[in-house]
Amino acid sequence: MSSFQTLRQLSPSTQKTFALLFASVLMFWLSLTSLLPTLPMYAQDVGATKQQVGWIMGSFALGLLGSRLWIGQLVDRRGRKIAILIGALVVAVAPLGYLFTASVGALMVIRAFHGICLAAYTTGYNALVVDLSPPQQRGEIIGYMSLAVPIGMGFGPAMGAYVSQEIGYELLFIISSLLGFLSLILALQVKENRVLAKTAEGQIFEQNSTPRSIGKLLTSRSMAVPTLVLLLIGLLFGNLATFLPLFVREIDLATYAGVFYSVAAIASFVPRVFLGPLADSYGRGLFIASSLICYLLSMVCLAETDNSWELLTAAALEGAGSGILLPTTIALISDRSSLQERGRVFALCMSGFDGGIAIAAPIMGILNEMFGYRHVFWLSGGLALAAVIVFATFSNPTIGRSLKFCLGRSRDLYAMPQ
Repeated sequence: MSSFQTLRQLSPSTQKTFALLFASVLMFWLSLTSLLPTLPMYAQDVGATKQQVGWIMGSFALGLLGSRLWIGQLVDRRGRKIAILIGALVVAVAPLGYLFTASVGALMVIRAFHGICLAAYTTGYNALVVDLSPPQQRGEIIGYMSLAVPIGMGFGPAMGAYVSQEIGYELLFIISSLLGFLSLILALQVKENRVLAKTAEGQIFEQNSTPRSIGKLLTSRSMAVPTLVLLLIGLLFGNLATFLPLFVREIDLATYAGVFYSVAAIASFVPRVFLGPLADSYGRGLFIASSLICYLLSMVCLAETDNSWELLTAAALEGAGSGILLPTTIALISDRSSLQERGRVFALCMSGFDGGIAIAAPIMGILNEMFGYRHVFWLSGGLALAAVIVFATFSNPTIGRSLKFCLGRSRDLYAMPQ
């Protein structure tokens, strides 16, 4: 496979760094995702209403969003590894907090603290992976190194659902914490060589000696459009992550909550392996647009589901969408940024996704109370359609160029020289 061949061509020290990073991030995602199908039910079991469940789960994104920009600047100033270590430490400690509280307010505080882990770990991890990747194979290596996400999503939720139902929440929280500490131990072995990373992309570093401020990045169309697209998908995902377990319980398919996440993870695996090289060759636009259409079809399918097959079809479409969108968007914004501003670029654009999740949980909680889960999934489909329209018309300087970029017929005019 070309992905593995590309990795074998890297220096031994870089291969070792990638191996340690992959093992660490896998433990990180197993810890985090093991709680996905269970925390909403845990909150409901201790007395939270649907709306309060939304506030609790949304607090995760508040911690995420509140720390993301600070973490991004830390990554640019102090290096990538320190952010990875912060994220691993938080993901290890936070689950222990759930053991000692059952009140809505306390759960919100712990969940917000838990959210810091995702901001720190993913910003540092993605920046370091991109730093060490040859620009010509950037999408390919990002796709390969992101495989820990579907693997974690494939096993974590199923494990979490099984442990919580068969043994109890307490053991699940302990297991999640132990996985987090294992991630931390592995991350401590990573040796960050920022000089090597700078040398690998020396041309970019020299041509862009002054990094842009957060304000300039935010007003730049090259970054504002990906951020807006991720905001819309974040709204969609926030509703899905928070209320899917409760929706499947309502339609008597509660045992499929963990299976949904597993199918989605499997479906996201293939794009991460095979589409990276194609995105390097044919451009990011075609694949980002395709991923947004997958999200749209998934929400329509989910809104109409009445049986397990329809539910799992929606899961497969959602997984395919996420497997294409996030790695390709990371590659896109990497193409459009310089080495010394990469941390804040990742932080800014991913804050769109974080913000969508933060807004989604409480707002969708109210809407689900008023209109029911199905109608809100239809609304989520509308958000995906809006993302398609925004990207197809504004992803490049003109509408014509944007459409060609989305069809794979034009290069990205915002990409920096490599």
